[in-house]
Amino acid sequence: MRILGLDYGSKTVGVAVSDPLGLTAQGIETIERKMENKLRQTLARIQVLADEYGAERIVLGFPKHMNNDVGERAKKSIEFKEMLERRTGLEVILWDERLTTVEAERTLIESGVRRENRKKYIDKIAAVFILQSYLDSINMKKSREDSDTWE
Repeated sequence: MRILGLDYGSKTVGVAVSDPLGLTAQGIETIERKMENKLRQTLARIQVLADEYGAERIVLGFPKHMNNDVGERAKKSIEFKEMLERRTGLEVILWDERLTTVEAERTLIESGVRRENRKKYIDKIAAVFILQSYLDSINMKKSREDSDTWE
């Protein structure tokens, strides 16, 4: 079962996909658009990627504030979630993405990516972190359930 991970921003959407076993996340691409509210082509591209990879679910980063409040960006993510569900027919899970962009930036710096090139990769890397966090969570839950059955 493959899962798409998305980092939804005002002008870009970073995209990642899980391996078939649902263990690891890999970055695919960053979808760019000219205007924030022009989403038709973005949704169409996500549909193509979901079909191409046989995704059964989408994990969408949910940018809550550090104090857990839902701000304007998070409200836009909820609206995008609803559009994705209508467009793809797939379940879309909102997943806490706090600090993933910071983590992605740090990873790029540690990898020696030049400042001017980081912008090209940051959303895709953030999508990887969002999806990997989700995969780790469901695999941890499965592991606990499996260990409970052996006792």
